[in-house]
Amino acid sequence: MASSSVPLSTAPGLADPAQVLEQPVLGSRRLSNLLVATAVSIGGLGFLLTSASSFFQRNLLPIGHPAELVWVPQGLVMGLYGLAALALATYLWSVIVIDVGSGSNRFDRTAGQARITRRGFRRRIELDFPLRDIQAVKVDVREGISPRRRLALRLQGRRDLPLTQVGEPQPLADLELSGAQLARFLGVPLEGI
Repeated sequence: MASSSVPLSTAPGLADPAQVLEQPVLGSRRLSNLLVATAVSIGGLGFLLTSASSFFQRNLLPIGHPAELVWVPQGLVMGLYGLAALALATYLWSVIVIDVGSGSNRFDRTAGQARITRRGFRRRIELDFPLRDIQAVKVDVREGISPRRRLALRLQGRRDLPLTQVGEPQPLADLELSGAQLARFLGVPLEGI
């Protein structure tokens, strides 16, 4: 998540920029996801061409000699791997095009409201709640095989609401700075450090 605040313009009808904190959240349109989707697409196409080469007994790939593979079971299995990879690639590309997970966190002290928006797979998700329901800003850090570094809001009577993007762990110093900035803006304690 890009944790810098984006001030709003002072055009008539808009809230005072000092009273509004808006944080954009990066979705699935990231370089790492583009590279994975590209690699899976190329791999799936390679497996399908290998399977077709085995079936037609002609080398359809410029490298290796896939026509020498026996159609059953090697060529057939290669074709199944190719179909599975292309189905996965289709899903990955659609998630990237839709930009699932992107959105913003908007906190407006003048209106006393918070609005969390995210783009879902089929629809846009919007959560509105009063700022008075926010009890604390929580820094959640878990190291290990599946590391997690995120900011969350501790809400009265609800589960913690994550604010940061899913994916690559954010540097701890940036996470703490963003959490401290948000806690100071909201006037609530910062937990988890």
